[in-house]
Amino acid sequence: MRVASFGDLIYRRFLRPIAFVMDPERAHYRTMALFGWGLKMPFFNGALKKSLHVAAQPSDEIEVAGLRFPHRIGLAAGFDKDGRWLTELSTMGFAFVEVGTITPKAQPGNPKPRLFRLKEDRGLINRMGFNNGGLEELIGRLKDRPPGLIVGGNIGRNKVTPNEQASEDYLTCFKGLHPHVDYFAVNVSSPNTPGLRELQERAPLTALLNRLQDFNKAQDVRRPVFLKIAPDLSDAQLDDIVGLVADTGIEGVIATNTTVSRDGLKMPEDQVEAIGAGGLSGAPVRKRSTEVVRYLRQRGDFAIIGVGGVEDGPSAQEKISAGADLVQVYSGMIYTGPGIVRACLSGLRS
Repeated sequence: MRVASFGDLIYRRFLRPIAFVMDPERAHYRTMALFGWGLKMPFFNGALKKSLHVAAQPSDEIEVAGLRFPHRIGLAAGFDKDGRWLTELSTMGFAFVEVGTITPKAQPGNPKPRLFRLKEDRGLINRMGFNNGGLEELIGRLKDRPPGLIVGGNIGRNKVTPNEQASEDYLTCFKGLHPHVDYFAVNVSSPNTPGLRELQERAPLTALLNRLQDFNKAQDVRRPVFLKIAPDLSDAQLDDIVGLVADTGIEGVIATNTTVSRDGLKMPEDQVEAIGAGGLSGAPVRKRSTEVVRYLRQRGDFAIIGVGGVEDGPSAQEKISAGADLVQVYSGMIYTGPGIVRACLSGLRS
C-alpha cells in the first residue's frame, strides 16, 4: 500500500477541502498559485520536491513517435492552457505536459460558471470554450520552459472562425508553436466550440491534417502529430480514423476527449440537467475511453495516448493493457492531487 507523501497530505487534508467549497475554476487557479508559492519558500520547496520526486528507472523509459519519454504518465490539455505552470507540473513528476487548447487569437471562452464537479462520480463537466491568452502569449512562456520536460501543443480554432476557414487557424498555431513544442495534438473533438466536431468527418479532417503535414515535412525538424478524438464516435467513424492516420502519415491518436453522454452517473438527474451542456471527463468516461483505445489498437499500428478516468495505478494499467503507449491525466489531478504521477507509476511498476 502506498504511503501518502507530504504533498499528498497537504493537498488532501487542507487544500482539497478548501478548494471544494470554492468555484471550481477559481479553485484551480488559486491552488496552482499556492503550489507555485510553496516552491519558492525554502522549507516547503524541499519538502514538496522530495515528496513528489519520481525516481527514474530504466524500465520506465519508452520511445513513442520518435520521442524518448522518461515514463508513460503525462498531463492532458486543458489543465494548463497557457503554459503558466510548467515548472510546477514538472516538479510533480509528469513526463510530458500538453498545453492548450490554444487558438491564434486570445478569447475569453464561454460565460461562467463553466466548470462543475461531480464529486460522487469523481468527474467534471466543463464548457470552457477554448479560453486562452492566444498564440503569442504562449510562445513567450514556452521560451522559458523547464529543461527535460516534453511539451505538446494542443491546437484549435477560434470560436468566430467558420469551419470553412478552420485550417487557417490550425496552421497559424502549428507554424507558431513548431519551434517551441515537441509534438502536436490537433483538437477537433471538443463539444464546447460550436460546429467543431463536424471537422471529425473524414474529408475535412484529411484536408486539414494534410495541410499541417505539408508544412511539417518542409521543416528541418519534423514534429509528431496526434489527433485527439471524441469518445462518442461510432465504430464506422473509428474505422475512418484508422484509415485517416495511414493516409495522412500522422503519428497517432489521443483517445479520448470528453463525452456528451450522461449515462450511468450517480449524481441525481435533475442536478445534472441543471448543470447543462458541456463535456464530461473523469471516472465516468473511463470505460468508454478504454474501449476506444482497444478498438483502435486492434485495427491500427500507430501510437496511442490513452486518456479518460486515469487517476491511479489500476486505471493507468487498464489503458496500457488496452493498447495505449502513453497515458494522460486531467480530472484525476483534482481528486487524487499532485501525487498522482507516483500513484500511477507505482501501479504500472507492480
